[in-house]
Amino acid sequence: MHERRTFGFYVLATFFALFVLFLYGPLSAIIILSFQGPNGGLTFPLNGVSLHWFGNLFETQAVGDFGGSFRRSLALAFMVMAITVVASLMAGLAFRRRFVGATPLFYLAVASLVVPSIIISLGIGVLFQQLGFRPAWYSSALGAHLTWTLPFGVLIMFAVFNRFSPSYEEAARDLGASSWQTFAHVVLPMIAPSLVGVALFGFTLSYDEFARTLMAAGTYNTLPLELYAMTTNVTTPVLYALGTITTLFSFIVIAAALGFIVYVNRRRARA
Repeated sequence: MHERRTFGFYVLATFFALFVLFLYGPLSAIIILSFQGPNGGLTFPLNGVSLHWFGNLFETQAVGDFGGSFRRSLALAFMVMAITVVASLMAGLAFRRRFVGATPLFYLAVASLVVPSIIISLGIGVLFQQLGFRPAWYSSALGAHLTWTLPFGVLIMFAVFNRFSPSYEEAARDLGASSWQTFAHVVLPMIAPSLVGVALFGFTLSYDEFARTLMAAGTYNTLPLELYAMTTNVTTPVLYALGTITTLFSFIVIAAALGFIVYVNRRRARA
């Protein structure tokens, strides 16, 4: 027996389809144009179909540092992801108990979400220069990205622990588990999918961040900055090919994270 779908279901399904089209419609144009032939241009109609521009990515370019900017963005995203997960988890655990200054500290932690990104980037870049340090993607840009990812991670962990029942921990302690054993074998496995979500947020928000990187990256560009710089120099579909590759990489990361969440949930269900 199947439940009959109402008119409201089709209205919402149509709305969702239009929403997805709005999100990915412009992106589809970039992907299509990246498959143009060797004589293709930057606009429609297509001039042949080939993988020429994807192969061109691995050749020496007159402008643009594809490989270097990609490696920097990838390394920066992983650093931001790791710090965001650890700091968000520790904040979530700390805020389970009330302490002096908890409320001001919470508002301070999320305040950067409402501050214009370019102002944060400029402020961090100027601060590093005044302190005598050279702004770089692995230092000042790292701090700028954390002002963006940490509030999201902290809010997610607050929501997780607000719904987390302490009875599981009490049962573990009644059975003789220490505080560390309770955390490692009870709390951590139960919140693991949420931690994967925090990691995914941290990685994706950092990987494509532009405004907070602009004034804090120093001499070497990350991938978003390199792409922006190339829009004034590159006049071939190689730019679209690079966009397609980076988009595919983002989808692979998201799929891997979702797959890991499904695996953890199934393993926990079997246990």
